Amino acid sequence: MKNGVVKIFLILLFTAAASAAPREKIFPDDRTLGNPNAPVVLVEYFAPMCPHCAHFAATVFPEIKKTYIDTGKLLYVLRVFPLGAPDGAISGMAKCLKPERYYEFLDLAFKKQAMWDPDGYDIPDVEAALVQLGGMAGLKPDDAKRCMRDKAEFDRLNRLADDASKRFDIHSVPSIVLDGKVLTGVDQASLPALKTRIDALLVQAATPQPAAQKPVHHKHHKHHKKTKPPVQKVQEKTQQTQEKK
Repeated sequence: MKNGVVKIFLILLFTAAASAAPREKIFPDDRTLGNPNAPVVLVEYFAPMCPHCAHFAATVFPEIKKTYIDTGKLLYVLRVFPLGAPDGAISGMAKCLKPERYYEFLDLAFKKQAMWDPDGYDIPDVEAALVQLGGMAGLKPDDAKRCMRDKAEFDRLNRLADDASKRFDIHSVPSIVLDGKVLTGVDQASLPALKTRIDALLVQAATPQPAAQKPVHHKHHKHHKKTKPPVQKVQEKTQQTQEKK
């Protein structure tokens, strides 16, 4: 009876491991959009100062949001990968707003890059421009300045950037990590290619995984009445499930 319990447990363990989809780990302080229990997780590493990130936000993200985030199929994780000090200031102000307004403010920052972004634009007073941007989101000047200088937020961004560099070798933005795998080239730049990737993962997540076959028991025959059958040794096989971090 005891051996039977062990065998059943091993079968269940194998089945669960086979059906589990790879998922990127979510940090407690991550900013996310969508269903936390969605079958697919997409992480975007971006910088508010990055013009390519602004283009992605304007042309690719809206379709991803409508098709996958709003329907509960995708959890979208936003991580700032700072390129310069203004990225930290933008992230600090976004953190001071209500969680549901986090992406709304980032979207505003993308659309208004020419107003505050010193990378590519002639901005005489970057801090004053950032304060003005914060005012457009409802932050008073003193509050905007306090949020822009939030050391805890700077430390968080540096931790995320260091983690992205070590685990995914990310050194530029935008960079997309889809269920634990970093995408490159056309896979992350093209909306059709990205949708194909997401759709394939959704099909995989929805497909029932076949249960492991029950172990086959071989009968032992006695050749001599006085000879006892050999003692069976139960070998437990353990399966290690490696989660890509």
